[in-house]
Amino acid sequence: MAELAVVYLSTQGNTKKMAEAIAEGARTRHVEVKVDSFFEWDPAEAASADAIAVGSSTFDYAMHPPISKFIDKMVHAGVEGKTGAAFGSYGWSGEAPVQIANKLRKAGMEVIDPVLRIQYSPNEKDLLECNRLGKDLAGKLKRK
Repeated sequence: MAELAVVYLSTQGNTKKMAEAIAEGARTRHVEVKVDSFFEWDPAEAASADAIAVGSSTFDYAMHPPISKFIDKMVHAGVEGKTGAAFGSYGWSGEAPVQIANKLRKAGMEVIDPVLRIQYSPNEKDLLECNRLGKDLAGKLKRK
C-alpha cells in the first residue's frame, strides 16, 4: 500500500489542523498515512514514505528554523523522485509553505501546486481544501 508522511511544525495548532485534514483526505483514497509533529519523526523515516507533505507556520517571514533543519536531514536521507506537498498557516505574510516547496523541489521532488496557505485558524472551507490536497496526493501516488 502507498504511504504518505505528513510532517508539520505548528506553534498555535492551526497547521496541525491542516495536517490532520490532509491525512484524512488521503485515507479516504486508501493510502496509509502517518501524521505527526516533526518532533515525533525521524527524518529518514519520513524520507522513506512514497509521498511527503511538509507544513510549517510562518514566523518572521520564514519557516521555522527547526523544520528547515528537519527538511535538510530528510533530503539527505533521499527524497528524489517522490511526490510532495507544502502547507502552512500564517498571520501576516505566509512565506513558509513557498519556502518548503522550493526546498523540496530543489531536492528533486515533484511538488503539487499551488502550495496550501491558510491565514489564521482554518475554517470549514479551508479544511475541505486541505482534505482535497490529501486526495490529490493519494491520486498521484496511485498513478505512479
